[in-house]
This record gives sequence, C-alpha cells and structure tokens, in this order.
Amino acid sequence: MEGLLSKYSKNFKSFNKGEKISGTVLEISPNRVIVDIGGKSEGLVAEKAFKEAEEYIKSLKVGDTVDAAVIIPETRDGFTILSFRKAKFDTLWEILLRSRDDGLPLTVEGKNVTNSGIMVEVKGLSGFIPNSQLGKDALENAENLIGKKFQAVVIDVDREDNKVILSEKEVSEKDELALARRAIEETEEGETFEGQVASIYDFGVFVKIEKKTKEGEMVPLEGLVHISELSWEKTRRSDDAVSIGETVKVKVIGKTKGKLALSIKQATANPWDTIAEKYPKDKRVTGEITRHSDFGVFVALEPGVEGLVHITKIPPATSYERGDKVDVYIEEVDAENKKISLGLILTSKPVGYK
Repeated sequence: MEGLLSKYSKNFKSFNKGEKISGTVLEISPNRVIVDIGGKSEGLVAEKAFKEAEEYIKSLKVGDTVDAAVIIPETRDGFTILSFRKAKFDTLWEILLRSRDDGLPLTVEGKNVTNSGIMVEVKGLSGFIPNSQLGKDALENAENLIGKKFQAVVIDVDREDNKVILSEKEVSEKDELALARRAIEETEEGETFEGQVASIYDFGVFVKIEKKTKEGEMVPLEGLVHISELSWEKTRRSDDAVSIGETVKVKVIGKTKGKLALSIKQATANPWDTIAEKYPKDKRVTGEITRHSDFGVFVALEPGVEGLVHITKIPPATSYERGDKVDVYIEEVDAENKKISLGLILTSKPVGYK
C-alpha cells in the first residue's frame, strides 16, 4: 500500500512560488478560471488575479493552453493559486498593436493636460495624445477630457519603452481624415498650389492648401515646407523667409505616410539655371555683403545668388560689415557648382584692379 501511494504521488508535480507553468483551461466562470496544471491540485485564478487579467480571460475558452505564474503553491482547499499577469500584458499589447494596425478604437480616460498634449490611461497603461492628434473640439476643450472616457486609436506603440501614442482625431474626425487621405493619394508630385502659411517652426513651416478631388470636392490639406525648401537663398530662420498668413506658391515634392512635403523655392525658377547668361564675365553689379569667411567675403547679387570676393582681392586695411553695399564685377561663373568669383570695383585702384 505504501509503495502504491509513493508511486501514485510521483505522477504529480509540485510547484514553487513564482514558478512559470503551462496548463489547460478546465472551467471558466464569471469570477474564476480553473486550470489543469498536471499537479496533485488544480490551478485557480480568482479574486484580484482574475480582475487584473479580465480582458485576457475574455479571450479564453475551455481547452486553451495558458501560461501562468504560481502565487501560492497549495491552499487549504487544495488549489494552486495562479496569476495570468504576464499573459494579461501580452494580450494588452496585442490589442494595442491591433488598434495601430487596423485602426481599432479603444476607450481611454483623460488623466492630465500638458503643453504638448494629454496623458491618458488605456487598458491600465499610460498613453499620450499629442496636440496634433486631438480633434478641433478636443484641442479647444482639453481640460474637459480629464476624468472622462473617450475613444482614441493607437498610432505608435513600443513595448520595450512602454510607450503608447494615440490619436483622438482619428475617431472624432474620421470622415474628414479619410477624405484628406484620398485627396493626398490623388495629389501628384510636381503639382503646384497657392496656399497660406499656417504655422512656423525652427525646422520649417506648415502651409494650408486646397485640393480638388476627382469628385469635384475641395478638400483642405496641410503640408510641410522644410527650412531647406523655403528659398533659393540660405535661410537660417524660418520666420526670416515667410510670416504667418502669408500667401505662397508651393510645389509638391513628396508624399510620406499620408503627409505632403512641399517646396516654396522649387515653385519658383532656379536662378542658377540662367546665371551664366545673366552674369557674363566682366559685368558690373552692385551687391550686398552677407557673410565673412577665412577666404573672403560673400556678396549677394540677387535672392539665392551669392558670389565670393577672395581675400587676396581685398586691399589691406579694407573691411566690410554685413549689409554693406559694394560694387563688384564678374570674374568667373561656375553654374554647375553654384559658384561665382567676384572682383571689387574700387575708386582708388591698386594694381590689378579694374
């Protein structure tokens, strides 16, 4: 008899607290899950462990294989208490990924407003909705979202960094955004539009335009003009080139992830295309000093066109300030490399000067 009991007990596993195990779902009720874990007792997920994994449990059915962690190896009632906590989080991240990939709206709760957006809780995790992803009404009344539940869609998720970025306007302005995306799809690179400067940043400006769809509907769109595409001139600050509300002509130079890349400078003629004809050798012009370098001074001949007066061509004891007007003549034009060599026209002419 003793040998029989010994042999019988060896068929059952015993578990330690924190041990990771796999089992088969035997029963699912409104407040507990029973799991066959191959031990002398069955596994039980109940009370707090049940509530924290409720979303995951909804996806289970009898016969499913599940992963769990042991909380209590054995209770007085003969159960091994389990937790689906890791499985719960795996499922949560799957839901977040599905929201991102399929546009599935999720319920979130507003927590607090920052200068750049609103912090929310989504499925027990912290998330963030940038101002750019809030619909017009939500943006104007962001404080009213604190403590309230509303719908949003995940647009970026990184489990490793525990980062969840959402969009409220993908829900509240779904139809308008769908129409805008269709209009962008119909927009061709090379098209030109007249638009208005909507906002200015260090990296460039956003311009509002209108696109006529194939159905004849005028759709408002917005595109980015990078600072390098503002002017043929060298631009150090975006607000040096344009101002809010200014009407500008723009050219579509790209489309990335449903967004338009625009150019103001490419909507106008490149001055270097006709530079050789416009500035033949020995032509005299008046320009403006724009900057100094170790090898001379640069002179603007027109917007987007600069020439260099080499330091060896500047008489000793002669100095220039930025903004000074100077008379120069064309020595050489290299249109391909966008270079012009200039000489100074001096009232008192040293040897070698014209």
